[in-house]
Amino acid sequence: MSQTDPIAELLTRIRNAMRARYNELTVPHSRLREAICRVLMAEGFLAGVEVGGEVPEKMLALKLRYSPTRESVIRGIDRISKPSNRRYAGAAEIGKVRGAMGVQIVSTPLGVMTGREARRRKVGGEILCRVW
Repeated sequence: MSQTDPIAELLTRIRNAMRARYNELTVPHSRLREAICRVLMAEGFLAGVEVGGEVPEKMLALKLRYSPTRESVIRGIDRISKPSNRRYAGAAEIGKVRGAMGVQIVSTPLGVMTGREARRRKVGGEILCRVW
């Protein structure tokens, strides 16, 4: 199936799975999707990320994280840079999300990282999405 925006498709699948209270979610694999999911796991928004399968059918298995009262840890997830309207920012221009309670995920020349890490390393890039 042809996709014009695979990152937006990943974020939508995560958003829908959280609303439906799924424990696990599988999505098609790509290196960028895996990097985004690993950042989300490092920041505590996902419980786990596993890569499985062979090359033509490689999949990402995501374990979603909930509070003890079964509320989603992810309150909101938005796509910032789109294929039709790319958003780039320098290190000084990368802002905070929801009073530093959320994260921006930035694609930089050093790899995919949070906005906080990009500011610390003094590197800019494309702002992919924000999660809170």
